[in-house]
Amino acid sequence: MHTTPKPTSPPRPREEADPPPRVLMLGMGWFPPSVGGLDRYYRALLEQLPEARGVVVGPAERAPATVTAVSDGERALPRRLLRFYLSARRAAADADLLDAHFALYAAAPLLLGAARRRPAVFHFHGPWAEESRVGHDGARVRHALRKALERSALRRAQAHIVLSGAFRRVLVEQYRVSPWDVHLWPPGVALDVFTPGDRAQARERLGLREDAFVAVCVRRLVPRMGIDRLLEAWSRTREELPPGATLLLVGDGPLAETYAEHCTEPSLAGRVRLLGRVGDEQLIDAYRAADVAVVPTLAFEGFGLVVLEAAACGTPTIVTDVGGLPEAAGPLDPSLVVPGADVAALGARLVVGARGQLPSREQSRSYAERFSWRALAERHRALYRDLLAGRRDDRLRVVYLDHIARLSGGEIALLRLLPHLRGVNAHVILGEAGPLAERLQRSGISVEVLPLPASSRDLRRDRVRPGGLSPGAVPSTLIYVLRLALRLRRLKPDLVHANSLKAGVYGSLAAKLAGVPMLWHVRDRIAEDYLPRAAVLAVRSLISRLAAGVLANSEATISTLSRRDRDRGWVIPDSVEPPPRTQGIDADRSSDAGAITFGMLGRIAPWKGQDLFLRAFAAAFAGGSERAVIVGTPLFGEQSYELELHELVARLGLSERVEFRGFQEDIWRELARFDVLVHASVIPEPFGQVVIEGMAAGLAVIGPDQGGPAEVIADGETGRLFGAGDADSLAQAMAELRADPARRARLGAAAKRAVERFRPQTLAAELERAYASVPNSRRRGVASRRVS
Repeated sequence: MHTTPKPTSPPRPREEADPPPRVLMLGMGWFPPSVGGLDRYYRALLEQLPEARGVVVGPAERAPATVTAVSDGERALPRRLLRFYLSARRAAADADLLDAHFALYAAAPLLLGAARRRPAVFHFHGPWAEESRVGHDGARVRHALRKALERSALRRAQAHIVLSGAFRRVLVEQYRVSPWDVHLWPPGVALDVFTPGDRAQARERLGLREDAFVAVCVRRLVPRMGIDRLLEAWSRTREELPPGATLLLVGDGPLAETYAEHCTEPSLAGRVRLLGRVGDEQLIDAYRAADVAVVPTLAFEGFGLVVLEAAACGTPTIVTDVGGLPEAAGPLDPSLVVPGADVAALGARLVVGARGQLPSREQSRSYAERFSWRALAERHRALYRDLLAGRRDDRLRVVYLDHIARLSGGEIALLRLLPHLRGVNAHVILGEAGPLAERLQRSGISVEVLPLPASSRDLRRDRVRPGGLSPGAVPSTLIYVLRLALRLRRLKPDLVHANSLKAGVYGSLAAKLAGVPMLWHVRDRIAEDYLPRAAVLAVRSLISRLAAGVLANSEATISTLSRRDRDRGWVIPDSVEPPPRTQGIDADRSSDAGAITFGMLGRIAPWKGQDLFLRAFAAAFAGGSERAVIVGTPLFGEQSYELELHELVARLGLSERVEFRGFQEDIWRELARFDVLVHASVIPEPFGQVVIEGMAAGLAVIGPDQGGPAEVIADGETGRLFGAGDADSLAQAMAELRADPARRARLGAAAKRAVERFRPQTLAAELERAYASVPNSRRRGVASRRVS
């Protein structure tokens, strides 16, 4: 068993060749004659790479001499394709490498002729075949042909570039591109063109009132852009928005006349202005004049360049949670992201924005300045050089497995740790879609969903016994093992890391079939008070026979394994980030004024002890003013227990003093409501992640004197321990802290200092050392170099 951390050495810099590679960039159209994010991106990138040549479909007024415009976008498709191919073939004769941006035009140059032997990069701007089917052509045969052409072009490339985690997921899940070859690089923005300027002057030029609330939407007027939902939201909020509120619609498209007619309706007349297609000067005026921009897209949004353009002009953008939009707008302010197609949510956020609750112009501009075209161009040059030199990313390739995508303890732990692994190229395979997948992709972590049947995914651990399994659970799991093994064979990772108990079971079998070593991260105590005896025997056997190594979240957890597995195991506890500077999280809790709040946070389940907490609370504070809060929800068929808790509250006469808050994603806001955090598991807790979260929030924490919490809390120094399962002991600890506010404050301050050892940077380095120790890793030497 290994627990002592060592420092991590930084990656060594790569040598760069002097002359830049000669690159042929295969585009679609030339901006601005051809509008759209792809064309704008292509032009901006090419202009940053003067050594590159380009081929596009015309017209291409004012294009540089290095760009060849062929045919015309209005000509017949066969003629366009032929002329594009011939021009690209001639230009490729002097190119070292091809960089493709649109599958339809790039497929022939990539797949035919001498150019097919050159290295290639593919910029994936979106699923062209799917967009065509949704947008205007649903014919099955044509869709199948487009899909086949697109896949062929994508598979030809040695590297792929995407603007968002959302489109990386599409590329990996739907097109089966190797995640190791995908580079997530957000776009740049022309910071010298899009500038804040003078808002009053911009409004004057557009004929807008200086004091009006103004929103702007810059979109192509097609169905998937969601303009109709925006107009509906604007109509619904006419009584809540201030007088003179104006929505500017900038753009053109097939629905222009439809929207123009819609805007004559009484609820919108005089409140919406259609500017149509405009030049850059008027576009910048529209951005500057607006208080907020809106991108209400319904489908297929790779990133949203307009979000950056607006921010560079000092204007924040409200977006839907579609595609890469949350990645574009969320880092500025998460509240700018609203559910896609939810008209009410969009309208409500507009109203809140009209009341001034938006990022400032300075904050918006500062955010935009993170996105530099020059830096992005240098990334491209480095990638081109690496491909030509045959260099590859030498980080350890690790596939992480988890059976669920719900934000439970182990899943949150994984989410916190992955961004800090410097020597690891991570890819996550989940058994279901859900919040974890979305959070991973927004954090820049590669993720895909390989659906696990619900009969296996949601199997409760108390059902793992003879006669307890449903008839379909075993065969469906075995089929999944085979599917996963095939996927692992295709991915060829260096290591598999199973993050949950169920993932360990099916992952150990699949990794064995695929010939890949697997680390089993044991987050549950493998003991008969926690699992049925049959499950304990089966899991211990699988770990001993199939796992190349063991990770455990606590000494309490690893002690339930065999001596052999303990000797080849690592104890790596869960991590915790410092809480954000949210109002109230650092509030002074030493005051005794008014009632205080005791809270529990986490999954609602019988073994978590919410009933014990309620009984102890009733015993400690009968008839008092203290309050109890329970935050969490049942996850695996434990809804009946939640109903029992509500009935218990009524029987104890606590209905006016106990609040059930349900699932809350923002745990720090919930912890800010507490004066004392209680952790009351009635059987030994493997770790108790919520304990370190409460400590990080500066709370006095009460936990049981067994399992993981007893390893984390120093009784009387950084928190309070009580006799596990003993309601009287818990009631006494609660009463003591209620009576001594100064002690609560001391414990909270000491707890906050103590959890520094659980920072993810520290634990990520320790995890990388564990990886380097795994025998039979395909690239063990690389891992050792990285982390020794």
